[in-house]
Amino acid sequence: MTDDEQDMGALIEGRVKWFDAVKGFGFIVADGGGPDILLHANVLRNFGQGSVADNARITVRVQETERGSQAQEIVEIQPPDTDAIDDASGLGIDLDPDTPYLAARVKWFDKAKGFGFVNVFGHSADVFVHVEVLRRFGLADLQPGEAVTVRMVEGPRGMMAAEVRAWDFVQED
Repeated sequence: MTDDEQDMGALIEGRVKWFDAVKGFGFIVADGGGPDILLHANVLRNFGQGSVADNARITVRVQETERGSQAQEIVEIQPPDTDAIDDASGLGIDLDPDTPYLAARVKWFDKAKGFGFVNVFGHSADVFVHVEVLRRFGLADLQPGEAVTVRMVEGPRGMMAAEVRAWDFVQED
């Protein structure tokens, strides 16, 4: 390993053991075993996300410190493998593949209740967000004011998010 590679940290693949946005940290379990790897909220924010779902697949650059292994950069996050949910766990979501991504800000989200609302720019109504939709796309929680991108559908009680992604997810084709 060259000095430059050492400075960048080892590239490790694994899964998120748990992450708590309120505490501001969580841990990763490497595929190759070894001690848990600390994942700090700042590293996650640098990747453009405020949370990550438990068991999400993750690729990170890891730095060894006196206090143990710490993620210093996220390279990739993939949603957890689930029997997911063509209709987001019975929420009745049927998303047309041509539905556009829209810029939104989180109004509030309560992880314990399992839902919250976002405000989509240019739309006056609040958009309902269910925790299962977040999990389906690799997120675990949302913070008030956080910028996200959503694809929404008309639900039984109004507009609801069928897909929620980190703000920088949508890229030019």
